[in-house]
Formats: sequence, structure tokens, C-alpha cells
Amino acid sequence: MGMSVTISAATAQDAEQILKLQYLCYQGEAALYGDYSIEPLTQTLDALRAELSGGHGLVARLGDEVVASVRGGVDASGTARIAKLIVHPRMQRHGIGGRLLTAIEEKFAADPAARRFQLFTGHRSEGNLRLYRSHGYVPVATEQTGPAVSVVTLEKEAGARAYVRSA
Repeated sequence: MGMSVTISAATAQDAEQILKLQYLCYQGEAALYGDYSIEPLTQTLDALRAELSGGHGLVARLGDEVVASVRGGVDASGTARIAKLIVHPRMQRHGIGGRLLTAIEEKFAADPAARRFQLFTGHRSEGNLRLYRSHGYVPVATEQTGPAVSVVTLEKEAGARAYVRSA
């Protein structure tokens, strides 16, 4: 590849690149479930900027290009909710998603209020489920959110170490 991917805090200046990447990345999820009205595809730039200013966001860059992103925040119950972990399709399966997941967990682990990590994905999103399980997440709930969609919520304790199983 020639360049290394670097991970850093997302800034307001990254919002447009993140939104374009989010739109690209969620096309596959929308097709998988036959629903193009999912929130990541309808989110506005202003809503994304507000999300970045109110929580934690990280980006992975290849040079000046944002090739991956993740966001989240810690709620009053001590749950660090991790959301919208995305990796550019041409950069998938190179460990960037796992690196971003670990990086945001480390960011939240520094917050004494964070007692657990939580994230969710669709029940058919096998790649996502595999990644999350390999990082120590376990399913804790499944909710039917539409005629063809069930959302799986996964959690792990903030102090839990990930295990990585070879395929």
C-alpha cells in the first residue's frame, strides 16, 4: 500500500468525508435488509457534526483520506455505546475495523464512568457479528425492528480482554 493507516480523533473538518464514507459503507447493509431508509443513509451533515461534538469519534486515515470511522458516547448508566463502525470497502479485511474498535474501547476505558461496552448490528450482518465476537462481545438481546430486520445487541464489560480466534 505504501502508506500506513493512522487513527486519530475525528474533528468537525472530517464530517463531510465521514458522511460520504458512511453513505458508501451502509449501501451493503441496506441491500442486505432491503431497507434504504436506515438512519446512517438518511443522517444529515448537521446531525453528524452534532454527534461528533457531543461524543467520541475516531477516524482512520490513509494519507489525507478518511478510510474508516467509529463514534460513540458513555451514557448515565455507565454504558459506552459504540456506533457506526465503518471501513471503506476497498480497505476491509485488513484489520482496520478491529483497530478502530480497540482504539475507541481504550478511549472509553479511560472514563471512570464506563462500566461496559455495547454495540449493535443486524442479525444477517455476519462479518460484523464475527468481528464483535472476536473482540469479546456477546449477544445480550435481539429486537425485531422491521419485517425483515432484527437488531442484535452485544456487550462486554469494560475490563474484559478480547480474544481473537483464528479462522
